[in-house]
Amino acid sequence: MSMDRRKFLNLSGLGISSFTITGFIPKSIQTLNGQEPMNGQSTTLRNINPVVVATWDAGLAANLAAWKIIGAGGKALDAVENGVKVTEDEINCCVGLSGNPDRDGHVTLDASIMDHEFNCGSVAFLERIKHPISVARRVMEKTPHVMLVGVGAQQFALSEGFPLEPNTLSKDAKSSYENWLKKSEYKPVINIERKQATSQLDPSLMAPHKLSNGEWNHDTIGMIALDSFGNLSGSCTTSGAGFKMRGRLGDSPIIGAGLYVDNEVGAVVATGQGEDVIRVAGASAVVEQMRQGKSPAEACKFVVERIRRIKKEKAKDIQVCFIALNTKGEAGAYALHKGFNYAVHTKDGNKLFESSSLD
Repeated sequence: MSMDRRKFLNLSGLGISSFTITGFIPKSIQTLNGQEPMNGQSTTLRNINPVVVATWDAGLAANLAAWKIIGAGGKALDAVENGVKVTEDEINCCVGLSGNPDRDGHVTLDASIMDHEFNCGSVAFLERIKHPISVARRVMEKTPHVMLVGVGAQQFALSEGFPLEPNTLSKDAKSSYENWLKKSEYKPVINIERKQATSQLDPSLMAPHKLSNGEWNHDTIGMIALDSFGNLSGSCTTSGAGFKMRGRLGDSPIIGAGLYVDNEVGAVVATGQGEDVIRVAGASAVVEQMRQGKSPAEACKFVVERIRRIKKEKAKDIQVCFIALNTKGEAGAYALHKGFNYAVHTKDGNKLFESSSLD
């Protein structure tokens, strides 16, 4: 698969709630991670500063895993897969098999991945498989399809050697589910992403932003990255809205809604109320605004404002957030309401930022 050959991109300042990467320019190398280039891949790294951006506070830990790959000259696609696998392994409310179940007591997982050549894959309503993001990548690379769902997705995962995990809820998920059953009311909570102690994080990774309420958590983990070849990729993985109707899907596994990558423009991932991201084809809409010249943050804001106009008074009860990364290495984010954080990892370190919002 040949790598895209693009001109040197000078890094410039960012717009609203955004981050600029400057300085280090990787030198030419003859091999990549000790391996010979494949299928005509260039042996020279581009004059691009790699960067990884991820949603929520969980992005700090995910970014560290991604940076081990991308910071060493690896591919953005490998970085975004391995980065979010960290979150799939964690005990948390909303990603991986430890997440909250649907209203019938089953944990169902959704994930998507996309590279710089419009290759993409996703899985939805996947049960008892630990790493749905890796299954999504196999769908992309080994099938003629983009999306597999339910039993079919599970059968494919098993055929690819993924083990079938026990059909049990984590301790925290079981407790949450039993508590939910007392009222059986479906009412997603805005910014539930920030409900656990910050002691789980290395304080040195929290700069320059420190959480005002001393709590953290997350829902969907989305990640986008630019590698030293100047190529973009993105990933997204979630267990979806807790206590959802059986069979409900949000935006995360839908290419163009929860995730979109256009190597000529940028990459975008969404988080928050999936139904409302789907309504506006959120991720692709942000990319199109960047194509028209908006900065990543400005493009995110434009689509968030569209969602508010659509939802009217109901907008106060939901959260929608986007992060975006353009081909220059400029990153930005915007949210419907306060409380959305995103993590950026560059050669200068791994830092947490609070996004601008409409309120």
